[in-house]
Amino acid sequence: MKRLICTAAAVAALVATSFAQEGNGAPPDYKGQLQPDKPAAPDAVLGERGCIGPGRTCPSPIDRPSLFFKAEFKQPAGKEHPAAPGDVINPNLIVRFYGPDAKNIQVAGTDVVGGEGNVSWLDPSRIWTGLTNSATAVTFADKERYVDLTRRARIGWTGRASGFHVLRPVIKLADGTYLMGDHGFSGTQHDYTHEEFVIKDINWRRLDITRMVTVGEWPTSVDLTQVDEVGFGDLLPGSGHGEGGFVAVVDMSVWAQPGKRR
Repeated sequence: MKRLICTAAAVAALVATSFAQEGNGAPPDYKGQLQPDKPAAPDAVLGERGCIGPGRTCPSPIDRPSLFFKAEFKQPAGKEHPAAPGDVINPNLIVRFYGPDAKNIQVAGTDVVGGEGNVSWLDPSRIWTGLTNSATAVTFADKERYVDLTRRARIGWTGRASGFHVLRPVIKLADGTYLMGDHGFSGTQHDYTHEEFVIKDINWRRLDITRMVTVGEWPTSVDLTQVDEVGFGDLLPGSGHGEGGFVAVVDMSVWAQPGKRR
């Protein structure tokens, strides 16, 4: 009996050794076949530059660009008045106004500062389209560089929209083409709210900037590597004072890579 037990133990050890040599220690599957070792997992790639993975780090794992510009408005006259380039606080920006009735785009708000030093959010300084008799747009351009809106570039703005008005992004490419995006901001009639959105999520439509109407088919491709102007548009005329219909924009920010120099 002892000899039988010893023989069985020896056979079991031999079989285990055989499996260890042939399958690197992997047990047989339900069909009696050896399971091969799984290949080593490739480096994990997060972000479009592949700058992170096992044993590697980078300052921005998801390749999020820094702030390229922020546009805000001031009230030099202390009361509502037709918007002018000098109403933009950032001295590095060129502001342009578009539309058949662009002259009636207003800067409104009192910028009343409360006891704690905070600007009143009931009446902040802002671009307002309530007095316009046509669709309009406002754009901003950096004085020194174009902007690259590829990769993870994004836009943010703070505003309100009343009635059926919708705030949409507007860009001008380096070749002079104007486009309006299908992203819309609306339905915030009773308070100012902030939102951000990623440029890659947007579909663009060609914009006749003189008439302020979209034209043609959806472009199959748009080169956003060299963008001249970035701004916003309102495709409806305003309704006048009151809550009938307008858009109001307190600020606009663009996070993106700098483009080539002008």
